[in-house]
Amino acid sequence: MEELAQRVGSADPAMGLRAVGALHRLAEQVEALSVAGAREQGWTWEQIGDALGMSRQSVHAKYGK
Repeated sequence: MEELAQRVGSADPAMGLRAVGALHRLAEQVEALSVAGAREQGWTWEQIGDALGMSRQSVHAKYGK
């Protein structure tokens, strides 16, 4: 764990947790844009779910507005 803290540049848990939160938000934004792009290109919910490792129902429930 100490080695990881050195690699990310801080042993402060608050800094690490803020970074994780920011990465989660960024991942959600990239996922949403990618799903929208796939739908615009005619991908099915099943294809998108397969690519994300999710069921088509889960992907549709999250993004099928």
